[in-house]
Amino acid sequence: MNCEANKSIECTVTSCANHCAGENYCALDHILVGTQEADPKDIRCTDCESFRKR
Repeated sequence: MNCEANKSIECTVTSCANHCAGENYCALDHILVGTQEADPKDIRCTDCESFRKR
């Protein structure tokens, strides 16, 4: 995949379609971070809702 890395969004999720392989950055202009918890208290309670399976 030939992508333009957004140096403001670091990412190590290589299975995401928006990941710039070899650079560990996202190609999107912005991302949406969300949660399914009413009161998240831990990093594991948050999700990148911009994730798309490669």
